Amino acid sequence: MPSSHFPEQSLPEKDFDPDQLTLILRVTLAADRKAVDPVVQEIMAVVRQMTDVDGKEDAIELSLQEALANAVIHGAKEDPTQTVECVVSSDAERGILIVVRDPGTGFNPEAIPGCTVGENVYSNHGRGIFLINQLMDKVEFRKNGTEIHMVKR
Repeated sequence: MPSSHFPEQSLPEKDFDPDQLTLILRVTLAADRKAVDPVVQEIMAVVRQMTDVDGKEDAIELSLQEALANAVIHGAKEDPTQTVECVVSSDAERGILIVVRDPGTGFNPEAIPGCTVGENVYSNHGRGIFLINQLMDKVEFRKNGTEIHMVKR
């Protein structure tokens, strides 16, 4: 009989045990650019009260801002009838996990041109994913790019 056991590395979020996660906050927002800043401020007010993020607040805030803006603009196409979801969880040993989900069709993160080379250096957009990858300790795109998982240890 074939085994249904999967190797550990194929399990999603192997760094985070769902049973050990503490849900901090779950927020949904209309896909409207004007909704992003107030939601970021609301989330960061809660995050700043967490003891395990001291000194990391700016990196978390900018990454959150970029992820939510991308979800609203690219994922939900700024359609205010669509919603974007953000879930903030923590694990005392592994840090904070922020998940942003959008209702879009997704994208291939590998296909995003690098913003630090050639003519892209002068572009006025396209730096969000680069910044998130630089500021967070672990970044994963899931569900065809409609979900980003950001970890700060």
